[in-house]
Amino acid sequence: MKKLFITAAIATLFSVSVFADGTKKSNTTVNVSYTVLDQFNADFADAKNVSWTVNKNFQKADFVTDGTKKTAFYNLQGQFVALTQNADLKAIPAKAEQEIAEKYKGYAVKEVIVLQSNTEVNTDADETAYFVDLKSDTKEVLVRITPEAHIEFYKEVK
Repeated sequence: MKKLFITAAIATLFSVSVFADGTKKSNTTVNVSYTVLDQFNADFADAKNVSWTVNKNFQKADFVTDGTKKTAFYNLQGQFVALTQNADLKAIPAKAEQEIAEKYKGYAVKEVIVLQSNTEVNTDADETAYFVDLKSDTKEVLVRITPEAHIEFYKEVK
């Protein structure tokens, strides 16, 4: 249960950043620590269009590599925490796709996000997690795909 709670808390921070980041993004690296810049450049040497956001919890880099938009999160101590990127619906397990079709009839898949956590920094997180943004005419929800390929309601987006 503790693992689920911690994973949910981290994913909330990430999903808020992915879906509705209210902080202003900066194209400069003025507030980003040298340690994070150095680590980011080592981790993502081919990154282009890097845009940094620093808040009280994370130092976040939005960037493009290999034609794919990604977001890397570093904690305030300069450790790599996680990476998110959009994925195709085909990336999720077929069992999970079928469960979404059954449980969320009338919803369309708006977005699939892959969250890859650094389990050395957060030992309670799953190494890879998928979140699917589903939208109907009246609601939008975010569901998480468990490591066992089951769907669990995560939160209402709007």
